[in-house]
Amino acid sequence: MGIATISIPQLAIAFIPVAIVIFLMWRWSHGYGRALQAIGRMLLQLTLVGYVLIYIFQTESGLVVSGVLAIMLVAASWIALNTVELPKRPLFLASLTSVLLGGGCTLVLITQGVLQLDPWYQPNYMIPLAGMIFSASMTNISLALERIYAELKNGVEYKQARDVAFRTSMIPVINSCLAVGIISLPGMMTGQILSGVSPVIAARYQIMVMCMIFGSAGISSACFLALVRSNFVDDKHEESMGTT
Repeated sequence: MGIATISIPQLAIAFIPVAIVIFLMWRWSHGYGRALQAIGRMLLQLTLVGYVLIYIFQTESGLVVSGVLAIMLVAASWIALNTVELPKRPLFLASLTSVLLGGGCTLVLITQGVLQLDPWYQPNYMIPLAGMIFSASMTNISLALERIYAELKNGVEYKQARDVAFRTSMIPVINSCLAVGIISLPGMMTGQILSGVSPVIAARYQIMVMCMIFGSAGISSACFLALVRSNFVDDKHEESMGTT
C-alpha cells in the first residue's frame, strides 16, 4: 500500500483548526499577526522546498549536496541565536562551531557508519537526516542560550548557570525519548509505516533517529555553553569574586 496522494482541496481541510486558532488569537489579541506570518512563510517555504528537493534528489553531484548542507548549517547556526536580544555576530562563530561539531559529526557517523551510504552523498538520505540533526542542534542551542542569559542576568555564578542551561536544553529531547512509542509515533516511523515498510524495520530507523537527535542536540548545546563563556564572563571579575 502506497501513501495516499493529497489534493489541494483535501489539503485545505487541514487548515480548519489553524483558522480556529488564528481567530482565537485575534479575539484575544495574542500575536495573531506573527502567527499569520509564520503560517504564510511555512506555506511558501515548504512549497518551494518541494520543487527544489526534486532537483536535489536527482542530482549525482556531491558538490551540490555539500552546498545544500552548508546552507542548512549556517542557517541553523544563525536562527539558533534568536531567543535573546543580544548581538548575533559575537555569538555566531560559537553557534556555527557547535552545530558543526554536534550535528556534523553525528551526521557523518549515522550516514557512513550506520547506513553506510554509497555514494556518501545520497541526497534522499543525507538531506532529510541533516535537517533533523541540524534542527535538533539549533533548538538545543536556542534553549541553552535563553536559559544561561536569564540565569546570569539574575546574578547566578557561571558554572551553575551553565549546568542549569544544559539541563533545560535537554528537557524536550529527554521527554521525546520517554514518550516515543507510547504517546507518539514520530514522523519518520509513521511515514515508513504508511508507505508499507515493516513496523519492526521502521522502529529500527526511529531508534537511529532518536539516538542521532539526542546526541547531536546534547553535544551542540554543551559545546556552545563552553564556547560562549568568554562572551558572558569577565575572567578578572570572576577571579576577584572568588577571592571575596
